[in-house]
Parts: sequence; C-alpha cells; structure tokens
Amino acid sequence: MSAPHLPKVAGIDSAVPAPQQTTSPLPGVPAAAKPSEPLTPPGALIQDRLAAWVSDLTTLHELTERLVRTDTLDEALHEVLDAGAALVGARRGMGVLEPADGLGPATTVGLGLAHSDLGIIETIPRGTSSYGRLLDTRPDPAHPGRIPDPITIRDVRVEEGLHPRHREVAARLGYAASYALPLATKDAGRIGAAVWLYDEPAEPDSRRRHLVGHYSRFATEHLARLLQIERARAQVSTVAEELLPSCLPLVPGVRLAARHRTGPRGGGDWYDALPLPEGALGLSVGSVSGSGPTALAAMGRLRASLRAYAVMEGEDPVAVLSDLELLLRLTEPARSATALFAYAEPDQRRIVLAGAGHAPPLIVGERRTEFVETSLSAPLGMLSCWEAPSVELSPEPGETVLLYTDGLLRRTGEAMDRAFARLHAAAASVPRADREDPGAIADHVLRTLLPEGLDTEVDGEDVVLLAARFE
Repeated sequence: MSAPHLPKVAGIDSAVPAPQQTTSPLPGVPAAAKPSEPLTPPGALIQDRLAAWVSDLTTLHELTERLVRTDTLDEALHEVLDAGAALVGARRGMGVLEPADGLGPATTVGLGLAHSDLGIIETIPRGTSSYGRLLDTRPDPAHPGRIPDPITIRDVRVEEGLHPRHREVAARLGYAASYALPLATKDAGRIGAAVWLYDEPAEPDSRRRHLVGHYSRFATEHLARLLQIERARAQVSTVAEELLPSCLPLVPGVRLAARHRTGPRGGGDWYDALPLPEGALGLSVGSVSGSGPTALAAMGRLRASLRAYAVMEGEDPVAVLSDLELLLRLTEPARSATALFAYAEPDQRRIVLAGAGHAPPLIVGERRTEFVETSLSAPLGMLSCWEAPSVELSPEPGETVLLYTDGLLRRTGEAMDRAFARLHAAAASVPRADREDPGAIADHVLRTLLPEGLDTEVDGEDVVLLAARFE
C-alpha cells in the first residue's frame, strides 16, 4: 500500500496529523484484536507500521531541510519554533538561546507572541518556569552528559506545584498548557530551551514527542554550529574595531566623521586621521587583500607604518605611499593593498593627495558633487615603479571630502561603473539640512547606497567611509 504522505509544513498551521492506520507508528507490540473484531492479516500490520515510519521520516526530512537553509541564529530559532509547533500540535511558542558556558549570545524569540508577551512570561520566577528549570538544571556528577527530560504541563489551572504568577500569566495570555524541551545534546551541551503553548488543556502524544525529540537533537547541533560562527564573527569584528581609531582628532577648520561596517569574515579595510605639525592633518583609507584574521593583522601593520611615514614626510603623499609600497613588498610579498593618503591644511583649505589603486574621493557641496580627478596607479605591492603624481585640490567653505574603500562599491552588487553612478547620485541627494554634518552625510550615503545593509552575497568586503567637512 502507498504510504500516507504528510503535507509540507509551512508554519504552525501544518500540524502533523495522526496517521490513518490500524496500529500505532511507534515501536511496540500491536494490541490483539478483540474476539468480536475480524482478525487483521499480519502483512497489513507490517505495511501500516512501515507506512507510518516512512511518513514520519519524510516529515523530519522536510523540516531539517528547511532548517539547514538558515544561516543566522535568529532565523534558525524562528524556524525551530515553527517546526516544533507543527510537530507537537501547538500554535504559539518561545525559544530561549542561553549557552551553558555563559559566553553568549543570549536571546529570546517568540512564535505568535509579541515582544510584550515575552516580557510578561519572563515575570514568572525563573526557577518555577518550564524553560528556567531546564536551563538551570545542574549536571548530575554521576551522569555529566545527561540531558534534562522535557517538562509537560497538561493543564495550567490544575497542575500541582505551579507558582501563582505562572497561572496569572497563563490566564492573561490565554494559554492553558505547555510543553518545554531542552535544546541540548551530549556533544553540543546545553544551548537553550523551547516552550510551546496550547490554547486548551493538552499534551503531545508519544508519537509527537518521539518526532520532536529527534528534530530537537538535530536542531541543537545546527544551532551550535551557528553559535560558533556568530562568536567568531563577533571576535573578528572586535579585533577590527580595536585596530582602527577609537576617536577622531579635533582639528580647527575641519570636522570629521567615519563609518565602518565589518563583513562576516572581517576584511582588511582601514581609515585614519592623524594630526600633523603646524596644524596639518593626514587622512588615509585603504584595503588589504584577503579576509579573516591574517588580513586584519596585515592591515594593522600597514596602517601603523603609514602613520609613521606620514609624520616623517606627510607633506609629500607620493613619498608616503612609496615607502608603504616598499614595506609591503618586503614584508608581505604575497599581498597587495590599495591606499589613499591626503595631506590637508584646514586653515588654507588645501589638500594634496595620492592614491595607489584606490577609488577617487568625492566632493559634496552646495554647488557641486563630483569625483576628484586622480592619476591612475596600480595597487601597492604590484608597482614596478611609481609614476602617478599627487593631486592638489581646494575645497570651498562648507564642502565635504568623502573618502571610501572599494567595499562600499562592491557591496552594491553592481558593476563598478553603475556603482560609481549610484554613489554619485546618493551623495548628490543629501538633504540640505544634513550637509553641515559630515556624519549625517556619511549615514545618508550608506542608507541610500545600501538600503538593505551589507550584501551577503559579497563575502569578506568591509565598508569604510571617512568624511571631512571644511569650515
């Protein structure tokens, strides 16, 4: 006979129905037929049992396929709640991510519950709530890898031992029963808990518990992998931020603002603003090839070296980048980098700049929005000789010079010519009220150029904006 195929689960409405068969799908000996009932042929019992197993395996396969397509913790938690609600036959639920090692991140998400509803649930004393008891269960020294059992409350109104606040919250939110499951495995440890809420007194039968138990073990391993990735991203982002200026200098005649967005793997983009003798200011942006910790380390060394060269010979940007080229060739022969260095004299509104394989700056003002015409040059580490001269420009009072890295253009997902056109249009559309604030200009350009944030299809690309408004 053909196996009854469960419908694909699309949210909590697609609850798993009881299979239409003569015996329970769970392992065990089938009940004997009553004398008054006709005997069922043994072959039919086996077929029904196999049909139920195939149906359950198909359901689990579909749900796990959906889960593995998630790539963030928040998205995965919501998917776990959706699938679990379908498996246990509930309508609402709450997922709590709280790794046992205490290193975070910790978060709470809801299914069919508003943010305020989650806050109300959290007013239940933690030690008496279902999820709190699962999360706070201490390991048994005799069985250190033992996973806590699920907690079932079939009827909140008559369940013994419940805290009065638990009954108050249930009455206020309109749920009558709950089923809580730990998100834990022996290998991954305890990383959280999930609770599903029933509108009426109920509890999942043994078949549903069996299915959601298998699913939760797979989901826990997937969440543990995403947790490791999230922590690695956070560490890379922290290192990148520590390698960049903690604050920008205050220099008379110019106002500065910077924006930095780190990619998932951490790129090697940097910005810098360095006060120089006689009221001058050195501005630089650049990008080291590659991504990850090695690119961050190379970026830190290159930025520190550029600061030293700027102090010694900042009035000649070509000499600064020439020294940086030689350093990169000797110490990082397998890498290349783009860089732009500008020597600014704010009191005279004069800038001398040079670039190596870098995108040209953009001037944003009341009367013009245009790219600075710079000489073409290969990136650092790829030059046979330096031939690109420096360029001098004089911003008008109230104009802002916008320096940026290639990541800003690449994150748009457009071809470079279209990306440059979009950047120009974004800068030209800055509202008049925002043109006096370099930070507001940078924010407007980012929002306009990347309305949905960083394009995840372009991995490893940082975004850097450095805006200098001349008074």
